[in-house]
Amino acid sequence: MLRGLRVPEKLFAIAMWAISLAFAGFLIGLGGKIVKDLPGVDTHVRIDEFVDPNMRMTVRAASDSLRREQRTAQDARERADQQLTMASNAYTAQRESFDNWVKTRTAVGDPRQDPDVITRTRVLDGLKASERGAQQQVEQLDTQLLALSQGLAANREANTALERAANARFERARFVQELRVFGIRLALTLPLLLVAGWLVARRRHNDYWPLWRGFVLFATFTFFVELVPYLPSYGGYVRNGVGVIASAVAGVYVIRAMRRYLAQRQQVEQQSEPERRKALPYEDAVKRIGGGVCPGCERPIAGGVQHPSTFCVHCGLRLFDDCGRCHTRKNAFFPYCPSCGIASTDIALAGVTAPPGSSLDRP
Repeated sequence: MLRGLRVPEKLFAIAMWAISLAFAGFLIGLGGKIVKDLPGVDTHVRIDEFVDPNMRMTVRAASDSLRREQRTAQDARERADQQLTMASNAYTAQRESFDNWVKTRTAVGDPRQDPDVITRTRVLDGLKASERGAQQQVEQLDTQLLALSQGLAANREANTALERAANARFERARFVQELRVFGIRLALTLPLLLVAGWLVARRRHNDYWPLWRGFVLFATFTFFVELVPYLPSYGGYVRNGVGVIASAVAGVYVIRAMRRYLAQRQQVEQQSEPERRKALPYEDAVKRIGGGVCPGCERPIAGGVQHPSTFCVHCGLRLFDDCGRCHTRKNAFFPYCPSCGIASTDIALAGVTAPPGSSLDRP
């Protein structure tokens, strides 16, 4: 794009792009602050706003009470479990001592120790009863915890039922909120897009185009970042409707632009070669010929870039000629010969004629 420009022109072009990007960046920052501070844009609808507050309060109060009871029962369950472990350990230890004593009693065979057998047996029975009592307490607490868990599950189901009943109103309110946010953003974005489209269509060759280009970049960013992500998608009506309108407007603009271009090309091709050559910008002509494209009709040059034809086979525009002094074949739009450096106007003023058979000798 910058190949055919002078070095200062390249620097100016780069500086203009930097100005455009900086201008667009500051506009984007300013627009973001404005949109962020708009009232109601960041408001989010919550389903709690549409649930019956009295019912919700009742369910929450019951859930809180059940959770407190559950924590109390859980603590008691842990204490009971610890007591059961202690009772089991005491019974086990006493049982092992009793078994050892019975073995000794059997080996000795002393009948005077029979009352000790009865006493030790009663102690074991007491320890077993304590263990069983601790076990029953743990079982009761487990039953209580199960009931509390079932109550909490029922409360969660009741809360879900409340939200399900309010879901229709919540969805409708959220849809209205999304439409409102989209409408606010559209009201800010649409004028920017219209102005950007007018600038592209009418001010592309204006001296202040770098600034207008920055505004166009800002409007494009605003459309794709500040508007498109907020397109409501319920049923696809709004999104598809916006897509249909945008596609129709873009299609009409492209079709009209193509018709204008074709009419302009047809009008240009009806002009004489000197008129067409005079109307072509020098930089565009040199760049297009270097790329293998005729600057007059914008069709490919016969022979390609390696062996291009002297004339365009489509519109008849002269593309190459021979220098009048050194007879070097050169681009017909070059004001100076690349071999000897003489200007084309100097050759014409000196009355130099081309040798027979050269491209200058042909009409």
